[in-house]
Amino acid sequence: MKQKLIYAFIFLATAGFATAQISSPSTDVLGAHLNYGRGCAACHAPHSGVYGNGNAKTGDASAGAMALWGEDVGSLYGKTIITGQTDRGTVTEVLPGSLTATTPDVSGVLMCLSCHDGNYAQGAMMKNKVYETLPPTYGTYNTVPTLLGNDYTGTGNYLNDHPVGLNATMGCGGQYNWDCTISATGQVLMTGAASSQFVVNYGFFVNPGVYNSQPVVMCTTCHNQHSMNVVKVTNGITPGKVSSGLPTGTYATMFFIRAPYNPASTTVASNQTAQFCRQCHGGESNEMNGSTAVTTF
Repeated sequence: MKQKLIYAFIFLATAGFATAQISSPSTDVLGAHLNYGRGCAACHAPHSGVYGNGNAKTGDASAGAMALWGEDVGSLYGKTIITGQTDRGTVTEVLPGSLTATTPDVSGVLMCLSCHDGNYAQGAMMKNKVYETLPPTYGTYNTVPTLLGNDYTGTGNYLNDHPVGLNATMGCGGQYNWDCTISATGQVLMTGAASSQFVVNYGFFVNPGVYNSQPVVMCTTCHNQHSMNVVKVTNGITPGKVSSGLPTGTYATMFFIRAPYNPASTTVASNQTAQFCRQCHGGESNEMNGSTAVTTF
């Protein structure tokens, strides 16, 4: 009887994971970044950068020198944005002065804002409405803002956005953080008793930038701009970090989040969206608060 119960438990656990996984997305993984058919060329230009992509000619010699970027970021160079609250106060980010700057906020923040700012950079700005069909769990509010600096609360307001930039550092230890460690090269090592268990229960998918040997939060820390609706999970060791203890496969996601994240889940007790936030906010995790709850899809 005991053996049968064990087999039944394994079957139910496997079935739960199976419902969380998707064999393939039903739409193109690029999603909203297909930009009504323009595809990759909406952001990248294989020849001449912003000039070749038909954008404003700013005279910037570095145009297109980074990732063949085809959007005009000249109006953002050197601008100061002050983003939301942390336990240490607001975060001030002075944007790079060139696409050839070597700091991680070039590709991690500056390029994103060329379309998602709406304040300094308006040439290629989005419509400030989410592209995806929102699940019923979001209520009736269907105009989720997509612009950091122009989001219905007044142009130039960045204080209601998640802190990003070279000063948005990630930490280990203390009241709000994981029992992790930071390596000499700025990598977050989830090797503590609670943090390593969290990796087994969910994973560590975020991709921090590194500045002055410290992990820092970029837009691309949480978002993978090349995949809107699916994330590939590889359990065990991946280059540079532990990915996840979840079974290898493809999982549903939304909003270009780079981890399993599905607010459309029909499971009442689903906590996967909360788990995503807990990757950095360890103080609010189950593991750091003595709970044995795992990820429920």
